[in-house]
Amino acid sequence: MMDGMVSEETKETRTSTSTTLPGARAATGDPMRTTDTSLSASRPPGVPTRAWRTRLVVVGIVLAALNLRPAITSLGALLEEVRDDLGMSGSVAGLLTSVPPLCFAVFGLAAPRLARRFGPGAVVCAGMAAIGAGLLVRPWAGGTAGFLAASALALMGIAVSNVLMPAIVKRWFPDRVGSMTGLYSMALALGTATAAAATVPVTEALGGDWRSGLAVWAALAAAAVLPWLSLTRERGEATAARTEAATGGAAGGLRMTRSRTAWALAVFFGLQATAAYITMGWMAQIFRDAGVAAGTAGLLLAVTMAMGVPLAFVIPRVATRLPHQGPIVIALGLCGLAGYAGLYVAPAGGAWAWALLLGVSNCAFPLALTMVGMRARTGAGVAQLSAFAQSTGYLISIPGPLLVGVLYQHSGGWGLPLALMAALMVPQMAVGVLAGRDRTVEDEAAR
Repeated sequence: MMDGMVSEETKETRTSTSTTLPGARAATGDPMRTTDTSLSASRPPGVPTRAWRTRLVVVGIVLAALNLRPAITSLGALLEEVRDDLGMSGSVAGLLTSVPPLCFAVFGLAAPRLARRFGPGAVVCAGMAAIGAGLLVRPWAGGTAGFLAASALALMGIAVSNVLMPAIVKRWFPDRVGSMTGLYSMALALGTATAAAATVPVTEALGGDWRSGLAVWAALAAAAVLPWLSLTRERGEATAARTEAATGGAAGGLRMTRSRTAWALAVFFGLQATAAYITMGWMAQIFRDAGVAAGTAGLLLAVTMAMGVPLAFVIPRVATRLPHQGPIVIALGLCGLAGYAGLYVAPAGGAWAWALLLGVSNCAFPLALTMVGMRARTGAGVAQLSAFAQSTGYLISIPGPLLVGVLYQHSGGWGLPLALMAALMVPQMAVGVLAGRDRTVEDEAAR
């Protein structure tokens, strides 16, 4: 698949080519060639050649992306069993469902600093190890407190990897930001859907114990450690990251709060995350309240989630070919508005159409990741922008699903919640258009 990728050189790529660091591929010429000449002469024994190193990065990106959601969706599939066995109250279970975005916001802020200190590959490697350890320990942690602590460990690993994956794509594939972001987003969507669909059957195959059904996903995280472990053996990895931060204009002193584009991306990320969490948490219930059978409602939700697998690969590739990503933002937003309107007018009659439309609308997530990679010149700048946009965005997303639940409970129907969802889609489109303008956060921060 690597050899067949078409070059997607964009304006921000051309401006960053001169600052591409060791480990990044050249924007022209042999697609397997990198600009790394200093490391090849001092490569430690056993470290792969440049071409294989590039292929290892691709494998590492895919495996890491597959691990960024199973810790959450596998628990959702067995939450009732976990609650009953551990004696969780409803409020504690509600806290558990709110922990992921909170952890993403808090721990994601530390990712750029860790990347400058140790190198982004080493941090992602540690993140995969933390995910594996957390998933392996939490079923047998002994009580609710231990379960929450082990879950937080896994979510910490997810948080730092969430932030650094766009930076790694920018650094290694500056002329293929769209293709590699699409591949990463597609793998993330596939991991999300697979864990949601397969956890219960796997649990039953392992004897029906929810502990085994949750712990099995630690094996996938362990597999993801291997390519990154090999890559971090390169002595220059952390040094290159620090050099890029110092020379690329994206050192620790870059203040994202001075950039309107950074703020627009953060709000866009938060609002699309709000819509996604509301959809995942409540859409099946909307269909069931409309008279759709429980099994069919679950299948409709699965279809919505599965839409992200092919579109997550296509949308970033299209986005990098456009000078302005605003038209894609508007198209996705209109799909969301149509889906919400359909759920209000005829939730059961047009259920499949509304599920498809909302699945398309939720693909604002890979678009947001792509714009993060395009709105900064260097990998270090992308890491800082990613940390700011994702941490701020996930904080914004926390109240949305809770507010929908409150409106549903007090109004006794879905009219007000659907009105809220539709109302939030309007500012999402507005800030998305601003975030899609052809400019970089380094330029804005410098002013």
